[in-house]
Amino acid sequence: MKRYFSLAMVLVLALLLGACSSAVRLNDVPVVDHSSGTAAGDGTANGNADAGSSPVGKGVVESVDLARIASLDANAAALSKVIYFDYDSYLIRSEFQPIIDAQAKLLLADKARKIVLEGHTDDRGGREYNLALGQKRAESVRRALTLLGVNDNQLEAISYGKEKPAVVGDTEEAMQKNRRVEITSR
Repeated sequence: MKRYFSLAMVLVLALLLGACSSAVRLNDVPVVDHSSGTAAGDGTANGNADAGSSPVGKGVVESVDLARIASLDANAAALSKVIYFDYDSYLIRSEFQPIIDAQAKLLLADKARKIVLEGHTDDRGGREYNLALGQKRAESVRRALTLLGVNDNQLEAISYGKEKPAVVGDTEEAMQKNRRVEITSR
C-alpha cells in the first residue's frame, strides 16, 4: 500500500511541476558582434506580449573599440539612462549604443560602481511573458556591457515586465516609452 501511495505522490508532484513550466525561453539573448560576424539568438521574442508577427527596424549591438569608449563624455551617461526597444524585440538599436558606451566607460573607470538594468515591457500580453521579455531586454544590455569589458559582478539584470509603466495609456506613444531598460545605480 505504501508503494502505491509513494508512486501516486510522485505522479502528482510531476504533474504539478509540469503545470508550472513555461514555454518562454530566457536564454539566447541576442548580441551581434560585427568583428566576428556571429549572432546569438534571432532577436524576436516568441509569444504574445509586445506581440506582432515580425517587428520592423530592429537594431543590433555594434562592436566598439576601447578608443571610442575613451573618447565619450561621461556626462552623456548621466543624462540618458534609458534604452528603448522595438515592438516584440530585445535587440539594442544602434542609436542607443552611445549610452551603452558611456556606461561602460564609467564602469571600467570605477570597478566598485554597480548598476541595475531594469527591463520593462508595454502592457500587452500576459504577466509571465512580459516578465521574460523584460528579462531578455535587461540581459541584452548586460551582454553588450560585458562585451565592452565591464565585469559581470558590476551588473544586475532584473525584470519588472509590465508592472512599472513609465507612461500610462494605450496609445502607441505610451507603449513605446514602456518598452525599455532603465539603468540605475546601486
